[in-house]
Amino acid sequence: MKQTISMIRKELDSYFSSPMALIFVGVFLAVTFFTFFWVNSFWLRGLADVRPLFANLPVLMIFLISALTMRQWSEEQSDGTLELLFTLPTTTIQLILGKFFAVLVLVMVALAFTLVLPITVSLVGNPDWGPIIGGYIASLLLASVYIAIGLFVSSRTDNQIVALIISALVCGAFHIIGTTLITNLVSGDIANLLRAISTSARFESIQRGVIDLRDIVYYLGLTVIFLALNVISLEGKRWGKGSQLSGYRLNSRLTVGLLAGNLLALSLLIAPVTFARADLTADRQYTLSDVTRNLLGNLNEPLLVRAYISERNHPLLEPLIPQLVDSLQEYAVLSDGKMTVEVVDPITNPEIETEANQTYGIRPTPLQIASRASSELLNVYFDLLIRYGDQAETLNFGQLIQVEQVGGDVRVSFRNLEYDLTSTIKRVVSGFQNIDAVLASLDEGAQMTLYYTPTTLPDALKEAPVTIQTVADDITSKAGGKFTYEVVNVENANISPRELFDQYGIRPIATDFFGTQNYYLHLVIKAGDKDPQVIFPSGNFSEGEIRTQIESSLKRISSGFVQVVGIWTPPNIPQQDMFGQQIPSLSQYTLVSRYLSDNYELQTVDLSTGEAPTGIDILIVVAPQNMTDYERFAIDQFLMRGGSVMVLASNYRLSIDPMSQTPLIEPIQGTLNELLAHYGVTVEEGVVLDKQNQDFPIPVQRNVGGITVQEIRLLDYPPFVDIRQSGMSRDLPITNNIPAVILAWASPLSIGELGEDVTSTTLMTSTSNAVTTTQITFEPNQNLEYGFVPTGSAQKYTLAVALQGSFSSYFNDKPSPFESAFTAEQARLAEATPEAVVLPESTPSAEATPESTIEATAEATPEATTEPIPTNTPAPTATPLPVSAVSEIEQSPPTARLIVVGSAEFINDNLLQLFEQAVQDAATNNLTLMQNSVEWFTEDTELATIRARGVTSRLLNPLTDAEKAQWEFINYAVAIAGVIGLGIVWRLRKRAEQPFELLTESQTEESDEQN
Repeated sequence: MKQTISMIRKELDSYFSSPMALIFVGVFLAVTFFTFFWVNSFWLRGLADVRPLFANLPVLMIFLISALTMRQWSEEQSDGTLELLFTLPTTTIQLILGKFFAVLVLVMVALAFTLVLPITVSLVGNPDWGPIIGGYIASLLLASVYIAIGLFVSSRTDNQIVALIISALVCGAFHIIGTTLITNLVSGDIANLLRAISTSARFESIQRGVIDLRDIVYYLGLTVIFLALNVISLEGKRWGKGSQLSGYRLNSRLTVGLLAGNLLALSLLIAPVTFARADLTADRQYTLSDVTRNLLGNLNEPLLVRAYISERNHPLLEPLIPQLVDSLQEYAVLSDGKMTVEVVDPITNPEIETEANQTYGIRPTPLQIASRASSELLNVYFDLLIRYGDQAETLNFGQLIQVEQVGGDVRVSFRNLEYDLTSTIKRVVSGFQNIDAVLASLDEGAQMTLYYTPTTLPDALKEAPVTIQTVADDITSKAGGKFTYEVVNVENANISPRELFDQYGIRPIATDFFGTQNYYLHLVIKAGDKDPQVIFPSGNFSEGEIRTQIESSLKRISSGFVQVVGIWTPPNIPQQDMFGQQIPSLSQYTLVSRYLSDNYELQTVDLSTGEAPTGIDILIVVAPQNMTDYERFAIDQFLMRGGSVMVLASNYRLSIDPMSQTPLIEPIQGTLNELLAHYGVTVEEGVVLDKQNQDFPIPVQRNVGGITVQEIRLLDYPPFVDIRQSGMSRDLPITNNIPAVILAWASPLSIGELGEDVTSTTLMTSTSNAVTTTQITFEPNQNLEYGFVPTGSAQKYTLAVALQGSFSSYFNDKPSPFESAFTAEQARLAEATPEAVVLPESTPSAEATPESTIEATAEATPEATTEPIPTNTPAPTATPLPVSAVSEIEQSPPTARLIVVGSAEFINDNLLQLFEQAVQDAATNNLTLMQNSVEWFTEDTELATIRARGVTSRLLNPLTDAEKAQWEFINYAVAIAGVIGLGIVWRLRKRAEQPFELLTESQTEESDEQN
C-alpha cells in the first residue's frame, strides 16, 4: 500500500512540476463552462438541472484522459526508466495502480472545480441532487475505464503521440458503438448488444440518478480487464523469447482471459436483475411506487401486457426497448404471478399481426429513417396492449415518449413510464368491474335507504318509488348479501326533517313554485365509514336512469373506479373577416379534454336544459360566457347535490379582430360572477399584471425610414403571471409537486362571506410586485413599467381558491328559470283564456297539483304550446325538463367542493402551444393543475404522486438578463481563481519541501562500517 501511495505522489509531482496539470484542468474547465452556458444554452432552457454539464463529458474526457495517460509508460520506455522501476521493491500491480490513481486524482480535482455549477443552480432554482450525484459517479466510473485503456495503450508503445491517437480511438470506439450512428446500421438484437457494451449508454443510465448494479459491474469489470492487460503487457517486457517461458506466458494470458470470461458471465448472470439499484432522485422517479404495488397486489383476474415491438425499429426508439422490457418485468414480479408479460414482433408473425390489427386496432407506424447514403420509410411497431378480463387498452409510442431538441440533436425518452402504465392498468381494471365487483370491494357492504312521502308526491313521481324498489330488488338478488335497502315513509317514521338535514343535508322539496307543501324522494347509500351518497330526484325516473345513479354512487364510495368528468366550453364559432372568409376562433380548449380523458371518462355537457347529465361526478366550466339562467340553475343544483365544480372564471378572452385579423383581448359578458359571489368568491374587475411573468412573442411595428415594419419580439408580458412554488398552497394536493403555472389574463379573486360549514384555501397568488389594470389590450406599451396603466399599488393577489362544505343555493331567494317560465306562461294563458286557468291555492292539496292544472290548460288551449314563452331568461337550446320534474335543493351536503381560477385562457390550446415552445414543461404544468384538481375532487390523489415524479421539470427562478450575466461571471471567476489557487498551493508545497541532506565521503564510510 505504501508503495502504491508513493507512486501516486511521484506521478502527481511529475504532473504539477510542469504546467501540464494546470493546462489539463484549465482546458477541461474552459470547454465545460463554454458548452454549459453557450453550446447547451443553459439560461435559455430555464431548467434547474445540470444535464448540460454531463452531456458532453464522455467525449471531452476521451481526449483529455488520452492526453494524460499517453506519457505514463511511453515516456518511461523512451527515457529508459522503465527498467529502473522494475528494480524497485514494488510489484507491477502496485506500479500500475499508482499511475492509475494519480490520473484519477487529477480528474477528480478537475471535476471538483465544476461543483460551482450545481451550487449556482441550487442558488437560482431547486434542482434534484440525485441526478447530479449520479452524474459525478458516472463521470468517475467512465474516467476509470478510459484511464485503464490509456495506460494499457501507453504500455504498448514508446511513442507518446501514437499512444494518444490509439487511446482516443479505442475510447472513442467504446463510446460510439452505442450511439445511433452505429446502431442504425445493424438489426435490433445486435444494436442492443452494442448498446450493452457501450460506455455512453451506461453513462446516461447512471447520470439519471439511478445507480444500477449492472452498470457498476460493467464499468468496474472493464477497468479491471484493461488493468490486467496492462499487467501482462509490462510483465511481457521482462519475459524472454525462449521456449522455457512459453508456458508462463500462456498461463498469464489464460488468466486474463479467464478473468474477462468470468466478468462477462457475471454481467450476463445479473442482466435480468432489475431491482438491485439505488434510486437517488428526490421523488424516486425510477422506483415503482406504493400505488403501483398496491394496484398489482390487488388484481383479481389475470392481467396481460403485450408489447408489440418490431425487431428493426427506429434508431431513436431502440434505446427505449430495454427500459420498457425491464419495467414490465418489474411489474410482473410485483403482481405475484397475476400479470403476464409478452414481447412479440408482429412483422414476423402474421397471426399476431392480424389479431393486433383487427381486434385491437394496432397498426404499424411509418417512420422515416435517414442516413448519409439514403432515406427509407420503415413501418414499425412500438405499442402496448393491456388487457384485463373483457377490457383492453392500447398505448402507442406517441403516448409514451417525449422528444427534446437539444441543439442539433433530438433526444427521445419516456415521458413518465410508470404513470402511463399504472394509470392505464387502473383504467382497464376499473372498466372491468361490474356492480358485483363494486360491491365485493366493499368491506361492510352497502345499505340504501329510500326516504319519501307517498301522499305528497306529485303525480309525475307517483310511480318512482316502485321503480326504485324494482331496481333495488334486482341488485339485492345478485349482491350476495353485500347490498341491502329499506324504504322509510317520512310521514310516519321515527326520523324528523331536522334529523334528515343534520345527517344527510336533505331538505324537503316543494310540490310547486307557489305552495308550501313539500315532498321527500331521496336515496341515501352508506358503506362503512365512507361519506353517505345522496341521490336527489331527477327528471327521468326510468329503471335505466335509476340503476345508473345507484351504480355511480356505489362506485364513488368504492376505490379504483373510473370517474366521469363533464366539461362545458364556450362554442367554438369561427368568425368572418372583411371579405366574408372564415377565421378560426381562438377560443379552443381541446387539449385539456384530451389530457383528462387519459384517466377519466370525459363528457361534453349541455346545461341549457337546466340540469347536468346523470352520472357526472365532476363538472368543469371553462370561460363561462353568455350563460342563461337555465345553465346557472344546472350548475347550482349540481353543486347542491354534493357535486364538485371547477370554474375557470375569466373576465376576458383571447379573440381576433375580423378586420385586421390580429389578436385582441375582449371582455366576456354573461359570466357566472354573481353565482360565484353568492358562494363566497368574488371575481374582481381587471387583469393582474406581475413583474414575474412569462415572455410573449408579440408582433411589434416600428418605423424604418418612413416605412412601417412588423417584426416578432419576445417581450416581457406582465399579463402572463408566472406562479412559482412560493405562490402556491401546500395545504392541498392540488398544487403539490407543480413547479410553476402560467395564468394568462387572470382576474383577481377575493373571499367574501362564507357559509358556517364552508372552508376556503387559497391555492395560488401572484407576487407582491403585482398590480391590476382595467385598460387591457393585446400589445403592451413598452414605455410603461407594467406595459399597461395600473389601477392600484403593488400587492399580492389571489388567483385561485378551493372551497369545501355545505353551500346554500343561489336560487334560495330568487325564482328559478323554470318558475319564471311557468309564471309567465300562466299569466299569458290567464289573459288568453282566463276560464281555463286554475291558479293554485295558498295551501294546495296533494290531489290538486300544478301538473294536473298544466295538463288541463294545455288541453283547453292547444295553440298555446306553439308560441314562445315570454321571459327574460333565454330559452334553452335543448329540450328543458318538465316543470313537474324539477326539484330545487336549497342546501348542499358538506361533501360539495368548488374550485375557482381567475383565468381560463391558461388552458387555451393556442397559448398552451406557445408556452410549450417557450418553456418546455409550462404547458404540461398548466394541464397538471387541472388533473390534480379533478383528483382532489374524487379524492383519488394517488396517481398525482406518480405523475409529478416524471413529467414536470424543476424551473429556475425568474432572473433578469443582468442577474444571469452576473451568475455566469461568478462561475468563470471561481473557475479561474481555482486554477490559479491550485498552482499557487502546489508551488508553495514544493518550496516547503526540505532537500535530502547529502553525506560526505567519510560519513558514508562510517555508515558502511556500521552496517
